[in-house]
Amino acid sequence: MTLFFSKLFSLLSKHDKKFLFYLLIFSILISIMETVGIAIIMPFISVASNFGAIHANNYYEYFYKLFNFNNEVSFVVAFGILLIFFYFFRSAINLFYLYMLSKFSKGRYHLLAYRLFENYLGRSYKDFLDENSSNLSKNIISEAQNLTNILSALLFMVSEIFVILFIYSMMLYMSWKITLLLSLILFFNALLLVKTVSKKIKKEGNKREEFQKYFFEILNTTFANFKMIKLKSNDEKILEKFSNASYGFAKSNITNETLSHFPRLFLEASGFIVVIFIVVYLVYKNEQDISGAMPLISVFILGLYRLMPSANRILSGYNQIVFNYKSLDIVHNDLIYEIEDLGDEKILFREVIELKNLSFSYVKNKYVLKDISLKIQKGSKIGFIGESGSGKSTLVDIIMGLYRPKKGSVFIDGTLLSDENIKSWRSCIGYIPQHIYLFDGSVAQNVAFDETYDIHRVKEALRKANLLEFLEVNHDGIETKVGENGLKLSGGQKQRVAIARALYNDPKILILDEATSALDNETEAKIMDEIYKVSFDKTLIIVAHRLSTIERCEEVYKLNMGELC
Repeated sequence: MTLFFSKLFSLLSKHDKKFLFYLLIFSILISIMETVGIAIIMPFISVASNFGAIHANNYYEYFYKLFNFNNEVSFVVAFGILLIFFYFFRSAINLFYLYMLSKFSKGRYHLLAYRLFENYLGRSYKDFLDENSSNLSKNIISEAQNLTNILSALLFMVSEIFVILFIYSMMLYMSWKITLLLSLILFFNALLLVKTVSKKIKKEGNKREEFQKYFFEILNTTFANFKMIKLKSNDEKILEKFSNASYGFAKSNITNETLSHFPRLFLEASGFIVVIFIVVYLVYKNEQDISGAMPLISVFILGLYRLMPSANRILSGYNQIVFNYKSLDIVHNDLIYEIEDLGDEKILFREVIELKNLSFSYVKNKYVLKDISLKIQKGSKIGFIGESGSGKSTLVDIIMGLYRPKKGSVFIDGTLLSDENIKSWRSCIGYIPQHIYLFDGSVAQNVAFDETYDIHRVKEALRKANLLEFLEVNHDGIETKVGENGLKLSGGQKQRVAIARALYNDPKILILDEATSALDNETEAKIMDEIYKVSFDKTLIIVAHRLSTIERCEEVYKLNMGELC
């Protein structure tokens, strides 16, 4: 339990904790009002059923004379009107309190989702690749929401605990014997429910998380490979997988929802059975009506009527916490995950990039790059070739600062590339990958990689990529919609958009990582002509399979099994 609260409170800010404290104080006030609302019924019933009680009680008599009531009826009527206003006020305060509870618990979703997203964006490229993107989406969308459910459940539990304590104290004062009898029966019933129902709910909560994870993975994989799925016509297999995942997820939620109602029904039945048993016992023992005991019995009935929902909410809240406990672990572990701490130190590229004795491995002691040393002069055109798995793309990722070498170093004009200057270094690079991601927006938005952009810079980049004239003649110019993942563009046009994107910020270095491998020879030749033209004043680094791609490079390095040869 200590670990639970430690994890939970570590996710809250100072402001959140302060707000939580005020809510707890408010909940005590609400609990007092709830208790008063029940306790005040008995005096009202007492004076309404017996006017003589007004004068027999010193307090009643005092207020009777203070306000100069004409008769007992007007006193009872005034008492009743006062109660009506009190209950209206109590309801308004309760409504406001529930709003504040909801504002606090549900409002945390935005903050938690933002912090998770911020954490994922802040991770190193290598760490990000180690994760499943569908799992990250699930955590932001679902697990953060589940965590707010835990907060909501916890706050309601605390609030209802105060209500129970105050009402329970009042009932003890009225009749400690009846209260203790009720307490013993309800306590053992609640204990039984926690031991049986909560255990089952926790199990279903773990199942829910696993099915949901699988659910998101299927969605991600399906939509990312839609074309291939259509070609292979394997819709039925995918639908079967989706059905199993969604059914398992739904079944876990159904079980949880059903079991969450059981405590309320069970405890309500137990409580009122005890009260009815007491009434029957009193009638049987006295062999006469028990009108004299009715005010007391009425208070207990009203107390139970208010206590049962509170007890149910506490048990339901506990079960909700148990059901979603996995989400707390997931969110907490992800938020304490170490992210990149990059500085703002500037780095200028005037002369040379130097790799010294550079080695890299994804798995310990299994190196994909071994003792690489080379220099890349500013303005030069460099090519890297080699078989798949030879380490070409990995080497380029290290040059761009996406990977950190396990051994050796990268120097820019003699300055060590480090966390302090790597952000500045990355801004010097224009990158054109093999697989180009275009989001569903305009060409301009995709070039700038943002919804806001400089029109003149977009047009200049597209002009250099030899695409602007085509778009203006045949489409809507820079506002041409590309469709999801560039569906409305040809392979060559997508490549030109990627070139324009790389040129948009006027980089010093242009890097092509198998950028033309998916194009036919004719289209590739045209694209490469354009790339050499736009990179005349830039450093050009090309990773390729085809020799034709790098034929105009000044230097070509071949990699074999992670080594230069």
